[in-house]
Amino acid sequence: MSKDRYICIHGHFYQPPRENAWLEVIELQDSAHPYHDWNERISAECYAPNGYSRILGQDHVIKNIVNNYTRISFNFGPTLLSWMEEYDKAAYEAVLEADRESMKLFNGHGSAMAQVYNHMIMPLANKRDKDTQVVWGLRDFEFRFKRKAEGIWLAETAVDIETLEVLADHDIKFTVLAPRQARAVRKVGNEDWTAVNDQSINTRVAYRCLLPSGRSLVLFFYDGRVSQGVAFDGLLNDGKRFSDSLLNAFNGEEGPQLVHIATDGETYGHHHKHGDMALAFCLDTIEKGKKAKLTNYAEFCEKFPPRYEVQINENSSWSCVHGVERWRNDCGCNSGKGYHQKWRKPLRESLDWLRDTVTEVFEREGSLIFRDPWEARNEYISVILRRNDDTIRKFLKDNVVTDASSTKVLRLMEMMRHSMLMYTSCGWFFDEVSGIETTQVMQYACRVIQLASQVGGSDLELEFLKKLELVPSNIPSLGNAAAVYKKYVLPARTNLQRVGMHVAVSSLFEEEADTLTIFNYTTHNESFVKKEAGEQKLALGITRVKSLVTRSEKKFAFAVIYLGKHNIIGNISIDMAPDRFAGMQFRMVKAFEEGKLGDVIGVMQQYFGPEKYTLWQLFKDEKRKILDLITQQSMAELEASLRRAYNQDYLLINALATNEIPIPNAYRTTFEYILNADLLNCFQPERINIKDVERISAELIKWDLKIEDPKKLARLAGESIYKELRRISSERENVKRIQRLNRLFPLLQQFQLEPNLHNTQNLYFEIAGLLKEKQGESNDEWMTQFNLLGDNLGVKVEL
Repeated sequence: MSKDRYICIHGHFYQPPRENAWLEVIELQDSAHPYHDWNERISAECYAPNGYSRILGQDHVIKNIVNNYTRISFNFGPTLLSWMEEYDKAAYEAVLEADRESMKLFNGHGSAMAQVYNHMIMPLANKRDKDTQVVWGLRDFEFRFKRKAEGIWLAETAVDIETLEVLADHDIKFTVLAPRQARAVRKVGNEDWTAVNDQSINTRVAYRCLLPSGRSLVLFFYDGRVSQGVAFDGLLNDGKRFSDSLLNAFNGEEGPQLVHIATDGETYGHHHKHGDMALAFCLDTIEKGKKAKLTNYAEFCEKFPPRYEVQINENSSWSCVHGVERWRNDCGCNSGKGYHQKWRKPLRESLDWLRDTVTEVFEREGSLIFRDPWEARNEYISVILRRNDDTIRKFLKDNVVTDASSTKVLRLMEMMRHSMLMYTSCGWFFDEVSGIETTQVMQYACRVIQLASQVGGSDLELEFLKKLELVPSNIPSLGNAAAVYKKYVLPARTNLQRVGMHVAVSSLFEEEADTLTIFNYTTHNESFVKKEAGEQKLALGITRVKSLVTRSEKKFAFAVIYLGKHNIIGNISIDMAPDRFAGMQFRMVKAFEEGKLGDVIGVMQQYFGPEKYTLWQLFKDEKRKILDLITQQSMAELEASLRRAYNQDYLLINALATNEIPIPNAYRTTFEYILNADLLNCFQPERINIKDVERISAELIKWDLKIEDPKKLARLAGESIYKELRRISSERENVKRIQRLNRLFPLLQQFQLEPNLHNTQNLYFEIAGLLKEKQGESNDEWMTQFNLLGDNLGVKVEL
């Protein structure tokens, strides 16, 4: 191996925060179907596969499964890691484990880099926000990776000198920039500078950037040509070509050289299907070829201190050739829909006004509460990372000097948190102000306005809407961002009363419980009565709703009646006295039990007034859940009716077929529906009913019927196969169990079903590794079936 040739591949793994600003969860996103939301979909396509990536042999069978993250440089956005920790634990743990393993590979230097907290464009941020973005990003990193970060990723690699000074303030050693962000270079010790551009800069060396404060930072400028090839020009179509492109990027110069690239991490699997496998093959080829050594930036810094100095182009970035104009002007950078971006500048100006206005509120109110308001904001990351009573008590003890209520303190902090979230870069990146990324940042602004009203008593929404009227939309029916705000943002706004309404409606369909957690709220019933009469249901109660974020709480009385299907009527009140509620409850229950539904509604209006709410006031996921439940009840009735026809007339239809008499379409539809329902049910229990699968498959073929929802069936089959293999791994002597599982695969192929076998393949590989360590402990027949299962899964392990 050439001792002076090094390769580093960096992946910037990031998703914009998509959480509802009030619920702190991502609501259902139908555009991500069949997944719940885009985070879940991209994690399944990219983040998880890179933790367990496949290397294929010449026969296209898996010969090894590797964690790509161990051998590349990477950063994950803090808000994305927070989501992964909760919703994709296996992928999250694979990332953390990779950093620990990379320290063993790279001389004690982990491959993970930190990232500024919520992907704010740093040159466009004020000094206070720059500082908090770095502090929160570093604290989040230390919390997860259990070490201090050596390098940090800047959102869109956007940079100015003030940002580099902030990084130096916090002992950051290096960051990575695009080649066009270098302005001039010189060798250490020389006085004269040489102007460079993206074509002429030598990207194979590290540079030291001297700062006005007298400190310095190491900068790496990635290879733009190869990075472009990976991201956009098809290099990931062939892992060998990928590795060749990296190896061919060295030149004949003396001294250590680092060929390094940087792209969005989502390139490896989400933007390019199986990109993770191309990456795994590339890394494997480089390691085995020994023409260069894999490294990360921190190790290279330690081994080879910079021999060159660099000056940067301020206000520059990797994704806008105009600097940072993509995030404040109609510069021409867009995603190609033919829309103008005249909305970018006035939108940023509107948010700047809101930020500056609430900063005044924060400083005025905070100076009466905190030892140091801005230091308190920096320290608030400890609460965000683990939001519980202990961390909140410690935060209050360390930062609050008055007897201000914890609710006011937390509202001030949340106001400032959301005032930064509303600058998440994706809000300006795309083409139209009504896009989901831009409405998301406006949702954060709406939350800021609400919190400012609660802590400072000022209503900023009217003025904010006036400013949004000057933000043009490309959609004629919308006109401007004020209309977008009213149509897409305001319906998401939540308060304790709306949570109370949600609790009331949900109580009709949920099992009774005194205490519930609904997203980031808890509810406790002080009184609850539920009555049912056939399809109709009545629920009444007094419940206390508390925010887990701001600790604010209120008590509500509610009554709600379900009339069947999706017809729900309810009311809620925050000031109903207990004796008045008791009187209402007596009258409503009596009327309901007597079947006088009109009287029930009349009593409800008498006590609550004419205003009412319905199913449509529920939060999106819960609304979908209840509608699905109602639909399932109706579908069960339909299925029962069709099943009667199937059972009663099966022999008749068989006779028609035997005598080559055309079968009426109504019967064909009935048979197809029932057989598909039965096939889905084969994968619903804990164990796959292989005999029923074989019987139903034979019936579908006999009647020339099709699978109605192959994607759903494939998903269920994939989940069931994984569960079955887990059972097989704990019952090594049960030959029949593994035989039954192998019988399933020809049936899946027969109907061209392609279940996701990713987790199953990982588990098979893990079991095979254990078997290699315990040669001879399994009987021959079981091993024969296990090898056959490997063939069915496309995995080859030499045992």
